[in-house]
Amino acid sequence: MWTPGGDRELALTIGALCSDAQVRQTDKGMQADGDPTEGALVLAAAKWGLDKKGLEQDMPRVGEVPFDSARKLMTTVHTRPQGGYRILVKGAPDVLLERCSHLWVKERRPLSQNNKSQIAAANEKLAQKALRVLGVAFRDVEVLPERMNSGTLERELTFAGLVGMMDPPRQEVKEAVARCEKAGIRPVMITGDHKATALAVARDLNLCREGDLCVTGAELDFMPQELLEADIEKFSVFARVTPEHKMRIVRAWQKKGKVVAMTGDGVNDAPALKTADIGCAMGLAGTDVAKGASDMILTDDNFATIVRAVEEGRGIYANIRKAIHYLLSCNVGEIITIFVATVLNFGQMPLVPVQLLWLNLVTDSLPALALGVEPVEDGVMDCPPRDAGESLFSRAFAIRLAWQGLMVGGLTLTAYFLGRTVMPVAGLADQTANTMAFATLTLSQLFHAYDVRSEKRSLFSVGVLSNPAMNRAFLAGLAMQLGVQLVPFLQKVFSVIPLGLTQWAAVAGLAVAPVLVCEVAKALER
Repeated sequence: MWTPGGDRELALTIGALCSDAQVRQTDKGMQADGDPTEGALVLAAAKWGLDKKGLEQDMPRVGEVPFDSARKLMTTVHTRPQGGYRILVKGAPDVLLERCSHLWVKERRPLSQNNKSQIAAANEKLAQKALRVLGVAFRDVEVLPERMNSGTLERELTFAGLVGMMDPPRQEVKEAVARCEKAGIRPVMITGDHKATALAVARDLNLCREGDLCVTGAELDFMPQELLEADIEKFSVFARVTPEHKMRIVRAWQKKGKVVAMTGDGVNDAPALKTADIGCAMGLAGTDVAKGASDMILTDDNFATIVRAVEEGRGIYANIRKAIHYLLSCNVGEIITIFVATVLNFGQMPLVPVQLLWLNLVTDSLPALALGVEPVEDGVMDCPPRDAGESLFSRAFAIRLAWQGLMVGGLTLTAYFLGRTVMPVAGLADQTANTMAFATLTLSQLFHAYDVRSEKRSLFSVGVLSNPAMNRAFLAGLAMQLGVQLVPFLQKVFSVIPLGLTQWAAVAGLAVAPVLVCEVAKALER
């Protein structure tokens, strides 16, 4: 705190009375309810021995002009015990100083230019320590104006002092900012605080890098929107901004083709929250207006939660791709098998209809669902964001689907020819070929589900058993398929015959082949 004449009691009294926050006693000590900034003022006064309820009994509030982000001030009017009224004002020091004509140094004195320079220097010194600084002032009048508004109350004030408050960033916020940088996400600070305060906090969080600039709302007023859009990437900190400035900043980033997420808690943040692609309101400190204008509400008011949500979102998108990848590549394999058999006129189809229905039940259900709950891959936040207009079926994705589908189909046809020509059961060549093709296609798809768990990383680096749902799906599918192949009653239903060790060895080798082929392909791609 800084006061011209050392009268801290007066400054704290003004701060407590010109606030809507209240203090209550709890098991953990005194706690404030209301706006955090006002709560800090009321708590500071209470620790000085100034109870807000007692102050309000001595000086009841009879009027007020609420805080407004444009004028950056709040004013309350109170009756004085000795008669008359006292107007109390708190707000941005630079704005408040323009409304002051006197200075309180144990008595009311005219405010000189030298006094203004001293106050500005003290404000700058506090702000450079990353403190949020508020100025407090008052005016005593015998009769209130007919209309109580900013113009009639906030003039000819007596400056009483500066109050600095620290809201230290959580440690996880600094880590979250670093993760944003690695993930290709550009965090910027938009605040109503003093420029020096904003810069000090930004540097502490590594938000402001070498070469980055800070711009104030006053400077934005003289900056055309076209120039802001051209230079928006140069700025990391925006200080002393109004709701209109916030909307301009959001639109400037959107003009650059960026997907913009905006966080806020106050009524003045609502327009920018609505304009942004993703509005994130604070659930604890946020106003109902801010929550209503946003797309997402942070229940813990923690920036790090947004970063974790981005990570989880990337994981969900990747899992959707994996499920689609698995289903399409397996279905392409089935189509290739039937298509080739039809074109080459095998005489007998490699698969009968009931077997195709069974395939869809066993391979297209449990493994695909298991891929949907795949754990988020390590390093997902080390990749840049994908283009918002990028198609799910990119060229590389389509090529991967095609060759893996051909692989599954080729392995099935290989099993068919082996069963028909190389290792048929005596007198049952067609049935052997059909049974081996059916077993190979089913089991190869179950093994292929493990390949799809990561597009580039090896299955062994991901962890073969790291997804319990996939392990259960594989075992369930394997048990169901072996039941069809080995139980005599089911053999008749699905038109299969018992296979010998030689045939089963060939089926097992072909079924495991997708894992080996995909591992080699991933290694070559890496």
